[in-house]
Amino acid sequence: MQHRIIVLGAGYTGAIAAGRLAKRLRREDVTITLVNAEPDFVERVRMHQLATGQDLKPRPFSEMFAGTGVQLRLAKVTTIDVDHKTVTVTDTPGAEELAYDTLIYALGSGWNTHGVPGAAEHAYEIAGRPGALRLRERLARLDAGQTVTVVGGGLTGIEAATEIAETRPDLDIALAAQDGLGDWLSPKGRAHLRKVFGKLGITTYEHAEVTGVEADHITTADGRTIPAAVTVWTTGFAVHPIAKATALEVTGTGQIVVDGTMRSVSHPDVYAIGDAAMVMGPGDKPLRMSCASGVPTAWQAADTIAARLTGGKLPNAPIRYVNQCISLGRKEGLIQYVTADDRAVRAALTGRLAAVYKELICKSAAWGVANPMLGLPTRRRHITREQAATGPAVKEPA
Repeated sequence: MQHRIIVLGAGYTGAIAAGRLAKRLRREDVTITLVNAEPDFVERVRMHQLATGQDLKPRPFSEMFAGTGVQLRLAKVTTIDVDHKTVTVTDTPGAEELAYDTLIYALGSGWNTHGVPGAAEHAYEIAGRPGALRLRERLARLDAGQTVTVVGGGLTGIEAATEIAETRPDLDIALAAQDGLGDWLSPKGRAHLRKVFGKLGITTYEHAEVTGVEADHITTADGRTIPAAVTVWTTGFAVHPIAKATALEVTGTGQIVVDGTMRSVSHPDVYAIGDAAMVMGPGDKPLRMSCASGVPTAWQAADTIAARLTGGKLPNAPIRYVNQCISLGRKEGLIQYVTADDRAVRAALTGRLAAVYKELICKSAAWGVANPMLGLPTRRRHITREQAATGPAVKEPA
């Protein structure tokens, strides 16, 4: 009897977890099914590039997982029954119910309007490929002198504003930030960010809480009206809603509550990784939704599942931050070094060298999806017939 592992979602975390498990466990012992709605990998950290007309390298899963034993199922996840351990998926022929012994939930997140009136109707988003392509088509139709206003002063908003400004210098680019521009950065980081914004001619509206979006402008809590032929919404992420509709223990925002091994605290057959999981990091602070947070959770979950199935030692690799990598167009960048719990320190790398560093980080993230062991020796281990049928047999640490 083979142990059935289903991975939901093939973003950075889901794809890495599936590939890592395939290299940890023997094919005769397990089946690993990766469920995803699209046939190729989406480099989410490059959606601002896609939106500005740049073409990204195709990364079909059929090539990435060739010979690994990972079975790709192209379908949309519609429901999950964690009590009966089944997942219902829908594709062109119709709906099908898949049974699992272990489930990895990696459905990630999308854009978050925060309920602001008009945002869903009038704004554009770059949280995924469909949104980025929609924005790409809209930007291509803009005439010189029209205004593009990015709402949100976080990493995504900064990268979007600078990318659009560099690619379309004929447009008027603005950014509306609820707080000060880059106020979480070190003094050196803030100074460089403002320098690049000035060089690119980006207008900044600071301490601007956006309360409404119309077809040609946005409004703020203090009564300002800011022109926007196109509004790009980058105010954070909201998790996929499916988990909240299950019996899993979730937070108020729908993230699955997990322990240090990424295992659901309410359903031990379920693991959650990436944006979908509520993971506590250094300083007992929740990890922020990001690729930097998600990839280590995928490693942790995959290695834990393999250890529990084979009776091996559970991994104990603490997740911590090192830096925040920000692209400021193709020619400029900012690497802000941080503490383990993501607070900025004085050191920061800026300029062209930082842009090269960020590009290497993006490439290595995509490489890690196709090479999930990241240089570790491949050591497939057998699981017993009892473990295949009933799951973990290893004694948990006290």
